Amino acid sequence: MLIIPVKEGENIDRALKRYKRKFDRTKTMKNLRARKQFDKPSVINRAQNIKAAYIQRLRTEEQK
Repeated sequence: MLIIPVKEGENIDRALKRYKRKFDRTKTMKNLRARKQFDKPSVINRAQNIKAAYIQRLRTEEQK
């Protein structure tokens, strides 16, 4: 559960903005969507390897 203390005289829009930012950083929705379906560990590992290779390729091209 996220707790956002609202300061004295603080605008409600500002507090909502802080809540949304904190909600995004905790990756709550990403976890909920991932739990909707079962992914085999091999599929997860393969996706991680592909992502790591992509990032590595970007970094090597950036250094050139």
